[in-house]
Amino acid sequence: TQAMLAASGRRPIACGNTEIPMVEALDMDVDTFVVEATSFRLAFVESFRSQASAWLNLAPDHLDWHTSMETYEAAKARLWRNLSATDTAIGFAGDATVMRHLRNVQARQIVVAEQSGDGDYFCREGKLCGPFGEITDTAAMYRSLPHDISNALVASALCHETGLGELAAMKAVLQTFVAPHHRIEFVAQAQGVSWFDDSKATTPHAALTALRGFESVVLIAGGRNKGLDLSAMAREPKRMKGVVAIGESADLIAQAFHGVCPVVFADSMDAAVSAALSLAAEGDTVLLSPGCTSLDWYGGYAERGDDFVRCLKEALESNVLRTQSNGVTS
Repeated sequence: TQAMLAASGRRPIACGNTEIPMVEALDMDVDTFVVEATSFRLAFVESFRSQASAWLNLAPDHLDWHTSMETYEAAKARLWRNLSATDTAIGFAGDATVMRHLRNVQARQIVVAEQSGDGDYFCREGKLCGPFGEITDTAAMYRSLPHDISNALVASALCHETGLGELAAMKAVLQTFVAPHHRIEFVAQAQGVSWFDDSKATTPHAALTALRGFESVVLIAGGRNKGLDLSAMAREPKRMKGVVAIGESADLIAQAFHGVCPVVFADSMDAAVSAALSLAAEGDTVLLSPGCTSLDWYGGYAERGDDFVRCLKEALESNVLRTQSNGVTS
């Protein structure tokens, strides 16, 4: 969204649940605030109001803090609490809870859907479309995994419905945009095995979303659980080649995938990479998508992802593998 707005001539800043708090962004030379509103903040807001806001899903998260799904849902719903009739609420058709809240919002209601006929913004025959027609072809996007398409549609809706985004600029950004590090980021390909870093996936829902982008996966999962049901990660059994269980929740990960696929335990990221090497074969994908936080072994998800890349790099440099890589040298 920020990139689309910038390409349209705005001076946007991404703030909130990012490296830049919104209170800090208020003093910057910007004209548009792209705010990631975390449930921790939304739980306490009274007057926050956005010109347009999107809510994509409600999946268990932060239950160690919110204590229940009911209080978590209530916090998320405050995103739309203060909208007026001239504001825009954008919801995802694939989530029944989001749609229930959207129907009760006192604002313009815009629906993003995976398929045509279900929403105002949708994907049809490989093309992203809006109320005004085609946005771009998915084949022209830098990456077009299912969640990439959903995110692209939501960003397009936010920019177009506010009148702040120009179609040509939106299209250009979608064709060149590269997601930030540690978000299903391609790391290397070796002996026909592709390696991806999705350390940002700190919930089972996020890990499951990543899994659905691949066909045969060796998953590295685990860490510090947030009171969530990790069995949700095992809902795509046909995609699973094997699991490497790490961190404090390794036993819970093993329980979740019991009877689904082979599970190997690893007590370090080095050991996890080695175990994944032994499980994967040509055509497989090794995916670090932990479904848990990193705070048992690391200071944050970025440190965990960087360590994963380091371990793989060392394996390549030790001539264990011959590879073509992106960001990893052999």
